[in-house]
Amino acid sequence: MAEAGEEELHEEEPAKLLPKKNSTSVIWEYFGFKATDQHQKEVICQTCRGKVATSAGNTTNLHRHLRVHHLNLYEECMAKKPRETSSSSDASTKQSTIASSFASVTPYERTSRRHKDITTAVTNYISKDMVSVNTVTKDSFKSLLRTMDKRYVLPSRTYFNQVAIPHLYGECKAKVTSELENMEFYASTTDLWSSRTTEPYMSLTVHFVNENFELCSRCLQTTYFPTDHTGENIAAGLKECLANWGLNEEAQTCITTDNATNMVKAMELNQWTRLQCFGHRLHLAIENAVKDDQRVKRATGLCKQLVAVFSHSWKKKAALKQAQQELNLPQQSLVTECPTRWGSRQKMIGRVLEQSKALCQVLSEDRKTRHLVPTWQDTDVLESINNALGPLQEFTDALSGEDYVSVSYLKPVLHLLRTATLAEDDEDTDLTKEIKTKALHYIEEKYSDPVTQGLLDITSFLDPRFKTTYISEENVQFMKDRVKMEMELVAQKEQRASVTTNPMPVRAEEEPPSTSAKRKRSLGSFFKTNAVPASSTAQLEDTIKAELDNYLITPTIDGEQNPLDWWRLHNVNFPWLSKLARKYLCIPATSAPSERLFSASGNIVTCQRASLKPAKVDMLVFLAKNL
Repeated sequence: MAEAGEEELHEEEPAKLLPKKNSTSVIWEYFGFKATDQHQKEVICQTCRGKVATSAGNTTNLHRHLRVHHLNLYEECMAKKPRETSSSSDASTKQSTIASSFASVTPYERTSRRHKDITTAVTNYISKDMVSVNTVTKDSFKSLLRTMDKRYVLPSRTYFNQVAIPHLYGECKAKVTSELENMEFYASTTDLWSSRTTEPYMSLTVHFVNENFELCSRCLQTTYFPTDHTGENIAAGLKECLANWGLNEEAQTCITTDNATNMVKAMELNQWTRLQCFGHRLHLAIENAVKDDQRVKRATGLCKQLVAVFSHSWKKKAALKQAQQELNLPQQSLVTECPTRWGSRQKMIGRVLEQSKALCQVLSEDRKTRHLVPTWQDTDVLESINNALGPLQEFTDALSGEDYVSVSYLKPVLHLLRTATLAEDDEDTDLTKEIKTKALHYIEEKYSDPVTQGLLDITSFLDPRFKTTYISEENVQFMKDRVKMEMELVAQKEQRASVTTNPMPVRAEEEPPSTSAKRKRSLGSFFKTNAVPASSTAQLEDTIKAELDNYLITPTIDGEQNPLDWWRLHNVNFPWLSKLARKYLCIPATSAPSERLFSASGNIVTCQRASLKPAKVDMLVFLAKNL
């Protein structure tokens, strides 16, 4: 009987079911297939061994079977399902509605934030990069924007020209105006220029050090100037520009210009302190040093011929490149001299000397150009010129920046020219000595003006890198007295401004009668009413003298450091001197900022845009330089 019972139990043990192939759903843990069902068509419940009818991949009947017949297993199955996965999978498999499909291709409203942002970005691109407004009509540009955002519809060229750019100009001008209202002192540069269409313009830039001791540069105008370029007209035009921007002439420390006679006269008529552009002055010194020498004239004429030969013949240019490779020389083209570009002659001579071996090799191979091979006399002359004038180019480049203090370098540079760069050396040739002597004499003569020397001395004095190092001993005491006097003027001006801003309260007996109950006066009000100034004139002088003495005994900083960073750090210790530093260290050493405006104007008034009106040119140059 016992053996028979064991046999019945073995017969009732169910066969093991196989899981569904490639299944990921949790529901299939409770269902399976017989081993003989190779195609897995009959689904069998693991618990009750009942068959469940279902189509391929559909698990709805499986969930219903568990919920009806095995509720506890159904709850267990649902607990195993991750809610995040199921919700995300349902969302991904959910078909997009008709409304959402239309929304994905419906253009943005003109008033929408997204449309405004993209339009503003396009306007900034056109203005900052000096691109023609006609760019918005190009198919490739439209295709680019469609690729980035299909819902954005690019406005017309007329919209950008008449609405978007003027609106951006208004915003930028308001920002610049706000900056100008907060500045105490400023310097400026100006120059005259004719466009590609021979229309005359006058530029004006301002430079100032803000309260955070950051050197700022702003373009104010590129004004159409069709009148005669006389000193009187220029003086009136500059006064009008400052008035249009609400700038006080008394706050202008200095204006940097070239050495044209009409510019000099205009500054004299306006009674403005003028600093001659160091770049122009150095360029004229070089021209003056070599203008009457026939040897120099012949050698530079030969260089110009060489440049012309290799610029107008592609065969010669290819042969020069091959010769440079064979001789292991830098693969560089020759440089053309431009009379109005500072240092271009020296660059041309330096490049010819650098490539002399390659030039001789190419020229000797052609019978028609053998006469252009430089002789040893020509080479000696070119080397003499290069030795004399080569180092001067570095000074011009360094002093032409507008992102850092440059004016305080003038005094040290003049000292360096006199003692080293343009000083005669025993190894110099006679021509080199002659060029150096003429150039140095010209520069010293032009910078011997007492007003100019005083301006250079005070800017060097206020630079913590130099202080009195480059000021002559007989002028040191005079410069101390001048700085002390200007500190007193600044202090008195600030005291008057504080009194105007915070007037003394009316005395009790002078107060008008009030209908309200009379308020009791505090003890402190008596001292406030009858207060004596915190520091008398004598005390102010002592304070200023102590500040000046402390400044002079502090060690100078490294020549590579930014003096404005030093003043920002020591502003609390030297409150009056720091104001003078902001007043004088903003002066540009050259008129390069105005020259850069003309370069920007040349990139705007191109052959394809020669019909631009002067007002539009002024607007586009303003945006290109101030954005």
